[in-house]
Amino acid sequence: MRLKALLLGLLCMVAGLSYAQSGRVEEKEQTVNGVNRRGQQLTVQLDPAFVEKLWKAQLTEKSGKIKMKHTKGVYTLDGVVLDTITSTPMRIISTVGSDPEGSYVWWSLDMGVAYVDKAATPKEYAAAEGFMQAFARKAYKEDIFRQINQAEEVLKATKQEQERVVKQANDIQTGITKNQQRKLELEAELVKNAEDLKKLEQEVQNNIKKQEASKQQVQEMEKAVETVRAKLLQVK
Repeated sequence: MRLKALLLGLLCMVAGLSYAQSGRVEEKEQTVNGVNRRGQQLTVQLDPAFVEKLWKAQLTEKSGKIKMKHTKGVYTLDGVVLDTITSTPMRIISTVGSDPEGSYVWWSLDMGVAYVDKAATPKEYAAAEGFMQAFARKAYKEDIFRQINQAEEVLKATKQEQERVVKQANDIQTGITKNQQRKLELEAELVKNAEDLKKLEQEVQNNIKKQEASKQQVQEMEKAVETVRAKLLQVK
């Protein structure tokens, strides 16, 4: 049942991949540490913990040696250059969470003299939006790979269970065959025992006859001895 559920989930995920790959990016304000900031928000239909783990890895990879700060759910990087967006070092403030629409990744990009803004910096905004959408595609693919791995693990366990059941069936059949063979051996032994018993009974009868013959011979010899003694008494 678990395997079927995982495979069904994979089919549903693939079916919705054309929509999910791009995600949805919108310009949105958030209050971070008491300051209202304008930024971009990506919404995806994935587990927030999974999304946060990937997003943290993405920022770490792209920021190079710059140390990331993480305080009360807020990720901060200073002096980061994301060349696909701008060659200007930026301060990135980002949060990850969830709302009724799904899991979201929000960030604000401060270029020093201006924030990445849809109206004020349309070129940088479009590039940042592309960065977000690329991350969404990566996240959905990673999630599919994760589900595939889970399905493969379940499939492996299912195959092992199948092999165990087949082995069990073979062992049962082997036991039945041995039992049948033993039954035949016992039946043969019973037949032999019956024949042996018949022979023994015949030998008993023969022995009785021999005993009678021997008894008769003894009696005859006793008579012969008495006859000889009688003759001895007649000699004077």
